[in-house]
Amino acid sequence: MADIDPVAQATQLASAYVKPAQSLLTKKTQAAQATSTALTKLQSALRAFDNAVASLSGKKGLSQNAASFSTSSVGTATASAAAQPGAYSFFVEQIATAHQIAFDDLPAVPVALGGPLVVQLADGSSFTLDLGSADSDGNGTISQVEIARAINQANGNQGKVSATVINAGGQTKLVLTAGGTGAGSAITLDTSGLPGGALKDALTATPSTLVQALDARVWFGAQGTGTLMQQASNTFTSVPGVGMTFTQAQASGDAPVKLTVSADKDGTANNVQAFVDAYNTLKKVLDDLTKVGDKDAGTSSAAFASDVSVRALRSRLNQIVRQESGGTSLLGLGVSADRSGNLSLDKAKLQAKLASDPDLLDKVFGSASVASSTGLLGSMDKYLNAWLDSGTGQIARRQQTVQVQQKALTSRQTKLNEQYDLMYMRYLKQFSQLQALTAQMEHTSSSLSASLASG
Repeated sequence: MADIDPVAQATQLASAYVKPAQSLLTKKTQAAQATSTALTKLQSALRAFDNAVASLSGKKGLSQNAASFSTSSVGTATASAAAQPGAYSFFVEQIATAHQIAFDDLPAVPVALGGPLVVQLADGSSFTLDLGSADSDGNGTISQVEIARAINQANGNQGKVSATVINAGGQTKLVLTAGGTGAGSAITLDTSGLPGGALKDALTATPSTLVQALDARVWFGAQGTGTLMQQASNTFTSVPGVGMTFTQAQASGDAPVKLTVSADKDGTANNVQAFVDAYNTLKKVLDDLTKVGDKDAGTSSAAFASDVSVRALRSRLNQIVRQESGGTSLLGLGVSADRSGNLSLDKAKLQAKLASDPDLLDKVFGSASVASSTGLLGSMDKYLNAWLDSGTGQIARRQQTVQVQQKALTSRQTKLNEQYDLMYMRYLKQFSQLQALTAQMEHTSSSLSASLASG
């Protein structure tokens, strides 16, 4: 009689017992996981596209302008979509500077000569530090390096003044530099709280001025005859929509520098191209998630191949791209769609269209801001929120549903495992008993044969 393997027999029969239920459960578990993975991929793609929409909306207009000076060494300029093309003249008489002073060879003094020191700025701001506690190495004296550290770490400083110690020409210098520019950055020290001695005398003495505290002085027009603009910063916003940062003063008698503001055709086209690229990227993800399988080719359908909602999402985005605002649509601005729905931009057609109506692009795209949701961007943002809202969005609700399903499937798998274990132990017991009975019968048969042979 063939040997009986109780473990193998029990495993085979217990597996056969749960196989129909396990096959169905495995299929449902895999489907739930595929849906969960697909939802995560869809959410990531939609968020990336939504961020692109928000970024374009944040530009306050897709039609871009450029600004530049006729002499680049004088400064730099930028123009927003709100800037008006034109030419302006400026004379840079003086640029704003941050005050910088130096104290030469401050003596190392005993801690007892430390005390309250007030650092003041001409704009009225100040902060106080205690030089009596500046001895960081505990050697009983206060050095220049420890004074610099105490100033930098003082409560209330917050970048108003930075201190450092440098070696130059055989001397050490405690250098104080204002954090801001302009006449208001002038630094003074109030040493009245320090006890009399070498340190107080050294800090009370007039320091060397390395850089004066100066306001920027820029003439709108020619020097002396135009309009003088004076301020602490070198960045001016006197021309609406234009930011100008001056970096170098002109010599007296020089001709004013010319600022030119004009349409930035490449920048404008790049904004439209950014939308086209973001849309095509999202469309590819949607196409992949809704792809129908081909049995002949041996390919299976994607997770959302028969999902009505996701297919409706793809269709709705396609409709929004084609919607009209300002009398035309995106497809009327040099953007075209191929048979698959992928977008492409013809920059020449876009520029030709904007040449006759510069405001048309901003009318079509509009804004995605909450206060003013208009045009293509507004429609896109509003529809995407219906999917991406963390509380009521379709993805959030569907993820919750899938999680409930997965939890239920996990519970069913646990119960099925328990059924398997129960059947396995039952079969193991039965086949173990059969194995023992078979062994006993074989022993009895052998004994009987031996007795007959000996008789």
